Amino acid sequence: MHSQENQGEVFSQSEYSSATALSTAANYIMNSQQPFTHTYRTYIRLRENGSLTLKFWHSNAVDSTWDMGLEARGSEPGGEWSIEAAYIADGGLAPDGTVASGTEVPVTFSGAAAKQVAPGETFWSDEASLILPEGHYLAFTWTIRTAAPGKTFPYNVEGILVSAYDAPGNLAGQESDASFSVSDKLLVLPSYIGYKKKVSKRLVFLGDSITQGVRTAKDEYSYWAARIAEGLGTGYGLWNLGSGWGRAYDVATNGSWLNKAKQGDEVLIVLGVNDLDIGKRSAAELLEDLAHIISLIRAANPEVEIILSTVPPFNFEGEREEAWRSVNAQILTAPPAGVSRIFDIAAVLSMPAPADHRVRAEYMSNSDDPHPNGTAGKAVADAFLAWYEGTVSK
Repeated sequence: MHSQENQGEVFSQSEYSSATALSTAANYIMNSQQPFTHTYRTYIRLRENGSLTLKFWHSNAVDSTWDMGLEARGSEPGGEWSIEAAYIADGGLAPDGTVASGTEVPVTFSGAAAKQVAPGETFWSDEASLILPEGHYLAFTWTIRTAAPGKTFPYNVEGILVSAYDAPGNLAGQESDASFSVSDKLLVLPSYIGYKKKVSKRLVFLGDSITQGVRTAKDEYSYWAARIAEGLGTGYGLWNLGSGWGRAYDVATNGSWLNKAKQGDEVLIVLGVNDLDIGKRSAAELLEDLAHIISLIRAANPEVEIILSTVPPFNFEGEREEAWRSVNAQILTAPPAGVSRIFDIAAVLSMPAPADHRVRAEYMSNSDDPHPNGTAGKAVADAFLAWYEGTVSK
């Protein structure tokens, strides 16, 4: 894996900003019994359209642990694989598997159409320019080839939030949808989709599926991170690093996920649900991990602004509820050293006390799933924007 210093340098090009509020963090890794060549096409709503200069950065490593790590663990390096071809194009008004005729632009790597990717490697693409009409989606298509069986490229498997298609073979340069099928839990994208844009501040949102927006409607960008990006406007950069099933102890390993977060001028941390739930961490362990994360971010950039959020409610019961209450009480009254401000997301999502460990019914994805829905996304975004504008001068 590349050194932390090399990973930290990749975003020193201050003329670029994140082009989308969609998270492309990786929580899974392709593991096939046979080598294969496959094409992946994804439709992305950008924060700005028009005449665009785009550039892509990729980290060949898993960010956060899936389940308990049997299939994929945080900071696990990806294997060897290759990009056979990559294109950006006008995806049109409807993400239907096709791209607008004559709009495909090759994405190259040091001038080459193909790129061999080493385990754990980080790399940039070259610049690629595209005119994307207002309201149209960006279509990103690439063909990936694996040369051997086993683990190869990382991707995100938790809840597809955008329209994506895939097909066997090398079809990256094909405009039609022939042979493509709708992707199921298969978001295969570069780690960072940037566009040439000067911004006043770069915000990074570091969280789990609640930050990613899992369970909200496909292609609607109704989760709170996307709504906050829209509310702040394009003068602010926003890189969403939400990753389904992610937890603080993944970030605390100081691997690929945290190295991404270190690139922000301001970092919002919304972690803890999965630590207390599947991770079965105690309140003290979670608080220790959060303190360690904050110290590592601040050590990388002493001027960084760090916003720590309370842990969202997730209908915990028994010992998990007690731990949740203990952590949030500590965050609100005596947060870890290095925190700049506290955002109380729990206050927005929770039912009134004494049932405040439970998510309001109207904010749940369904009666059995406490993941926040799009209505909750609006409530959190509205509360955050009002709070943020009151605590920082734009």
